[in-house]
Amino acid sequence: MLRREARLRREYLYRKACEEARRTAQERKDKVRRALEENRLIPTELRREALALQGSLEFDDAGGEGVTNHMDDEYRWAGVEDPKVMITTSRDPSSRLKMFAKELKLVFPGAQRMNRGRHEVGALVRACKANGVTDLLVVHEHRGTPVGLIVSHLPFGPTAYFTLCNVVMRHDIPDLGTASEAKPHLIMHGFSSRLGKRVSDILRYLFPVPKDDSRRVITFANQHDYISFRHHVYKKTNHRNVELTEVGPRFELKLYMIRLGTLEQEATADVEWRWHPYTNTAHKRVFLSAE
Repeated sequence: MLRREARLRREYLYRKACEEARRTAQERKDKVRRALEENRLIPTELRREALALQGSLEFDDAGGEGVTNHMDDEYRWAGVEDPKVMITTSRDPSSRLKMFAKELKLVFPGAQRMNRGRHEVGALVRACKANGVTDLLVVHEHRGTPVGLIVSHLPFGPTAYFTLCNVVMRHDIPDLGTASEAKPHLIMHGFSSRLGKRVSDILRYLFPVPKDDSRRVITFANQHDYISFRHHVYKKTNHRNVELTEVGPRFELKLYMIRLGTLEQEATADVEWRWHPYTNTAHKRVFLSAE
């Protein structure tokens, strides 16, 4: 079992490396194509191989850009099979964190919650892989307040690290509606950049494909790189009006890192993206949207 897992991991890393090489070569050819179309000078670093790149442009098929990448391999069964989500906490959780984990279990259809106990991260990931779990969610706290969420996609990654803020649990929301177990419709707003689409895929593939008559709606709305989570059910009062009822919980997510690996490979996995709040000179720059 360990040999097979190591072999699959090596094959995945090899496919990812090949994809990166193809993407770099395609970017160089695109620069030459744009220079020729706009009648500009070819960039200095490409002048020696410009003729070879121009010759290879004749064999490129239009409309096939970005069809194959390692993200397709990570989520190749998305939409075909329902995701299997496992939710757990950090060690020695408080009663409030346990309650928040139970409420997260109601958010994801078919999710299971596991008591952390003294299990190590490696043992958790191995157990999830052996039982066909597609995503492992780990919630962290600080003095009883949930402050962190880790979403690790199995078996090869990626792993996204989020900061939690402004958490309001179900029992703190007035006029609370009944939690539905239907598969929800998703509203993803404000994820227009390349990184935003990556984060959108990580979040939306936690949910199965809903039925058309589902009356449950979950919203991930990005504004200034803070992702607001809202959970509602709706009913039609007449042919024109719809009444929304919030179900909860509600919270904000702030992405600070994506690793190309699973949770137990934290020391060895490559970092795909990391937020550097103290090294960016443009403090008002946003990453999840192209606006």
